[in-house]
Amino acid sequence: MTKHVLDVGNCGPDFASIKSFFTSNFDCEVAQTHGLEDTLIELRKGDFALVTVNRKLDRDYSDGIEIIKAIKADAQLSNVPVMLVTNFAEHQEAAKAVGAEQGFGKLELNNETAKRLAPILE
Repeated sequence: MTKHVLDVGNCGPDFASIKSFFTSNFDCEVAQTHGLEDTLIELRKGDFALVTVNRKLDRDYSDGIEIIKAIKADAQLSNVPVMLVTNFAEHQEAAKAVGAEQGFGKLELNNETAKRLAPILE
Protein backbone atom coordinates (compact mmCIF):
# COMPACT_ATOMS: atom_id res chain seq x y z
CA MET A 1 0.00 0.00 0.00
CA THR A 2 1.41 3.36 -1.03
CA LYS A 3 2.28 5.63 1.90
CA HIS A 4 2.18 9.41 1.79
CA VAL A 5 4.98 11.68 2.98
CA LEU A 6 4.68 15.45 3.39
CA ASP A 7 7.89 17.46 3.01
CA VAL A 8 7.80 20.97 4.48
CA GLY A 9 9.97 23.95 3.69
CA ASN A 10 12.61 22.62 1.32
CA CYS A 11 13.70 24.45 -1.83
CA GLY A 12 13.06 22.86 -5.23
CA PRO A 13 16.41 21.06 -5.61
CA ASP A 14 16.38 19.75 -2.02
CA PHE A 15 12.76 18.63 -2.34
CA ALA A 16 13.65 16.77 -5.56
CA SER A 17 16.53 15.02 -3.80
CA ILE A 18 14.42 14.05 -0.78
CA LYS A 19 11.54 12.93 -2.97
CA SER A 20 13.88 10.80 -5.07
CA PHE A 21 15.34 9.21 -1.93
CA PHE A 22 11.91 8.32 -0.55
CA THR A 23 10.40 7.05 -3.79
CA SER A 24 13.43 4.96 -4.69
CA ASN A 25 13.51 3.30 -1.26
CA PHE A 26 9.80 3.00 -0.41
CA ASP A 27 6.39 2.63 -2.03
CA CYS A 28 5.38 6.22 -1.31
CA GLU A 29 4.31 9.52 -2.77
CA VAL A 30 5.81 12.79 -1.56
CA ALA A 31 3.88 16.07 -1.42
CA GLN A 32 5.33 19.47 -0.58
CA THR A 33 4.25 22.45 1.50
CA HIS A 34 6.15 25.56 2.54
CA GLY A 35 4.75 26.97 5.78
CA LEU A 36 2.46 26.39 8.73
CA GLU A 37 -0.85 27.23 7.09
CA ASP A 38 -0.51 25.10 3.96
CA THR A 39 1.03 22.27 5.99
CA LEU A 40 -1.91 22.05 8.40
CA ILE A 41 -4.40 22.21 5.51
CA GLU A 42 -2.61 19.44 3.62
CA LEU A 43 -2.30 17.25 6.72
CA ARG A 44 -6.02 17.54 7.42
CA LYS A 45 -6.85 16.55 3.82
CA GLY A 46 -4.64 13.50 3.58
CA ASP A 47 -3.48 10.40 5.37
CA PHE A 48 0.24 10.98 5.85
CA ALA A 49 2.59 8.36 7.26
CA LEU A 50 5.39 10.89 7.83
CA VAL A 51 6.11 14.61 7.79
CA THR A 52 9.64 15.91 7.22
CA VAL A 53 10.33 19.54 8.12
CA ASN A 54 13.35 21.53 7.03
CA ARG A 55 15.24 23.23 9.87
CA LYS A 56 14.93 26.60 8.13
CA LEU A 57 11.93 27.01 5.83
CA ASP A 58 12.80 27.93 2.25
CA ARG A 59 10.30 30.76 1.77
CA ASP A 60 10.94 32.89 4.86
CA TYR A 61 13.81 31.16 6.67
CA SER A 62 11.65 30.74 9.77
CA ASP A 63 12.38 27.93 12.20
CA GLY A 64 10.94 24.57 11.15
CA ILE A 65 10.65 23.47 14.77
CA GLU A 66 7.63 25.78 15.04
CA ILE A 67 5.86 23.61 12.44
CA ILE A 68 6.66 20.51 14.50
CA LYS A 69 5.32 22.16 17.67
CA ALA A 70 2.07 23.09 15.91
CA ILE A 71 1.55 19.58 14.53
CA LYS A 72 2.25 17.97 17.90
CA ALA A 73 -0.10 20.45 19.65
CA ASP A 74 -3.00 19.62 17.31
CA ALA A 75 -5.13 16.75 18.71
CA GLN A 76 -6.13 15.65 15.19
CA LEU A 77 -2.53 15.51 13.91
CA SER A 78 -0.33 14.83 16.93
CA ASN A 79 0.05 11.10 16.18
CA VAL A 80 1.61 11.68 12.75
CA PRO A 81 5.38 10.99 12.91
CA VAL A 82 7.40 14.14 12.20
CA MET A 83 11.14 14.46 11.54
CA LEU A 84 13.39 17.47 11.30
CA VAL A 85 15.66 17.63 8.26
CA THR A 86 19.02 18.90 9.47
CA ASN A 87 22.62 17.75 9.69
CA PHE A 88 23.03 19.39 13.12
CA ALA A 89 22.72 17.11 16.16
CA GLU A 90 21.70 19.91 18.52
CA HIS A 91 18.71 20.77 16.31
CA GLN A 92 17.75 17.09 16.10
CA GLU A 93 17.73 16.98 19.90
CA ALA A 94 15.61 20.13 20.12
CA ALA A 95 13.10 18.63 17.66
CA LYS A 96 12.92 15.38 19.62
CA ALA A 97 12.30 17.39 22.80
CA VAL A 98 9.06 18.72 21.26
CA GLY A 99 7.86 15.32 20.02
CA ALA A 100 9.65 14.65 16.73
CA GLU A 101 11.25 11.35 15.77
CA GLN A 102 14.99 11.23 15.16
CA GLY A 103 15.34 12.93 11.78
CA PHE A 104 18.08 13.05 9.19
CA GLY A 105 20.22 15.52 7.33
CA LYS A 106 20.34 16.15 3.61
CA LEU A 107 23.84 14.68 3.65
CA GLU A 108 22.47 11.46 5.20
CA LEU A 109 20.26 10.21 2.39
CA ASN A 110 21.71 6.71 2.47
CA ASN A 111 21.02 3.10 3.43
CA GLU A 112 21.25 3.76 7.18
CA THR A 113 18.59 6.45 6.96
CA ALA A 114 16.41 4.15 4.85
CA LYS A 115 16.70 1.47 7.53
CA ARG A 116 15.63 3.96 10.21
CA LEU A 117 12.64 5.03 8.10
CA ALA A 118 11.55 1.48 7.23
CA PRO A 119 9.36 0.94 10.33
CA ILE A 120 7.34 4.03 9.41
CA LEU A 121 7.14 3.58 5.63
CA GLU A 122 6.98 -0.17 5.03
